[in-house]
Amino acid sequence: MSTLQGYNQTEVAGMNEAELETRALIKAASALNKAKENWGQSKDELLQALDRNRRLWSILAAAMKEDDCPQPKEIKQNILNLASFIFKRTMDVIAHPEPQKLDILININMNIARGLSGKAE
Repeated sequence: MSTLQGYNQTEVAGMNEAELETRALIKAASALNKAKENWGQSKDELLQALDRNRRLWSILAAAMKEDDCPQPKEIKQNILNLASFIFKRTMDVIAHPEPQKLDILININMNIARGLSGKAE
């Protein structure tokens, strides 16, 4: 294990759930943004970024369905609705690729990350 990997594992181990979710959302948004900036250079990069984001939102949606989820019913439903939108947009981008279609995915992730970190606009 490299020193950097050890540092990253130690850093993650000390984070609470909201911090981990914030970090994951920002990383997924960054991957989507990189794919947008490099549009046309690597379809694999785009597909990996979309898959990473989809998997993240699958985890978030599953957490909202757990019996012990502490979120209010309205928040749970909003997250589930966002997840559904993200899944549909992901399929749309795959079927009909256009770089500007990534903007909404990036913005959703960044806005949720801001909210989780307490830094609303």
